[in-house]
Amino acid sequence: MQTEFFIDGRWVAPVAGATLPVINPATEAIFHRIPAATATDADAAVRSARAAFDHGPWPRMTGAARAAVLRAIAQGIRDRLPDLARLEVLDNGKPLPEAEWDIGDAAGCFDFYAGLAAELDGEVETVTLPDARFTAKVVREPAGVAVAIIPWNYPLLMAAWKVAPALAAGCTMVLKPSEHTSLTALELGKIVQAAGLPPGVLNIVTGLGAEVGQALVDHPGVDKIAFTGSVPTGARLMAAAARDVKTISLELGGKSPFVIFADSDIEKAVEWIMFGIFWNQGQVCSATSRVLVERGLYAPLLERLVAEAEKITIGNGLEPGTLLGPLVNEGQYRKVLGFIERAVAAGATLATGGKAAHDRGYFVAPTILTDVALEAEAWVEEIFGPVVCIRPFDTEEEAIRLANETRFGLAAAVMSGDDARSERVAAAFRAGIVWINCSQPTFTEAPWGGYKQSGIGRELGRWGLDNYLETKQITRLVSDQPWGWYLKG
Repeated sequence: MQTEFFIDGRWVAPVAGATLPVINPATEAIFHRIPAATATDADAAVRSARAAFDHGPWPRMTGAARAAVLRAIAQGIRDRLPDLARLEVLDNGKPLPEAEWDIGDAAGCFDFYAGLAAELDGEVETVTLPDARFTAKVVREPAGVAVAIIPWNYPLLMAAWKVAPALAAGCTMVLKPSEHTSLTALELGKIVQAAGLPPGVLNIVTGLGAEVGQALVDHPGVDKIAFTGSVPTGARLMAAAARDVKTISLELGGKSPFVIFADSDIEKAVEWIMFGIFWNQGQVCSATSRVLVERGLYAPLLERLVAEAEKITIGNGLEPGTLLGPLVNEGQYRKVLGFIERAVAAGATLATGGKAAHDRGYFVAPTILTDVALEAEAWVEEIFGPVVCIRPFDTEEEAIRLANETRFGLAAAVMSGDDARSERVAAAFRAGIVWINCSQPTFTEAPWGGYKQSGIGRELGRWGLDNYLETKQITRLVSDQPWGWYLKG
């Protein structure tokens, strides 16, 4: 495990020598320390990325050459999948099968963007002009130096979502992982080093957001900011970026609805409700945390959901059979329990869960709340834990209205045996991601992002590559006739 930053292709100690503890959320034990960056360290990382972009080979290489390095990074991740997954469990708490899935997805992300990098070679769009004396073409070029600030819920995967398209585009980057889960991001430094990535193309610094994160965002050498996290932090970063008119993309929070009609299969509905809120301990920005069930199905579905939620095996993510691990840290643990306590105090009914699951570690039992008022905090705010609010509805129109009554618009889901109704409801949702008859499956090839306060821009797919490209028009005079505006000849 690394104890230094990755800057300019080398491992560098923090200037101030400060460190932060790394705590296993399942045991509450400190098992490592990561370096804590200052503004001076941030400046060194940006200067390295700036030099690599302005003078280094990476932006000037062919897309095919960059693709070869990206594929080597993907293979490097796969070669280390077991130990990276175990590190993710120790750092984040998620069950090992989930971590293995995430690490595999991260490798796949680099492979996918390798393919898109190769396609950039020779990509030119001809524009038809109304004046035959001129021709015009459009090319796309790397945006420059990018800063990526990522959250703690999917540590290496969120890094891949930003690093892979940025490198594919020809950008250079500074990656700042969450101070709560930095271990696999630092290991990525070793992997890109072995893959032959030129020095300075990817720099990795760890530490507190208020110190190193803010310094990176404010740095005049940065062209592009990509952030995934909370709405308040995203709003602050957007305001900071506005001062220098930096390009910014934001993937923020959600309070996603799941509308289930009475003609749905109850077993499938329960399975997808649980996957939609208990996967990754509910620490998922797109988690379908507001479930709306047509009244005729509501009572039997609730009974079945409670019974199955109570069967979930809770424990250390490294223990076989664990399906729900601890929350990431003590702060998140207390925040989630506080949401539940206030919801019950405000009149909600606790159908199951609502308490710590073990004497040690940041475990919260799967929690189902009913009778939650529409204006209540638990229904309106993102809890980011294994807590689902469920309520009945009577008509399709009511379900759509309740689903859309939120300041968020990241994701939404609908389940019905009537395909026409599912498509109709999906079209009515004000959300950037919509699932029909499922919840949460995510594919690198498809765009990811939200409406309203859930963010700006899209990640993944070709849309994710567009985040890191600038568009340039090149117009040429092809006529031999004099322009004759000033010089009349």
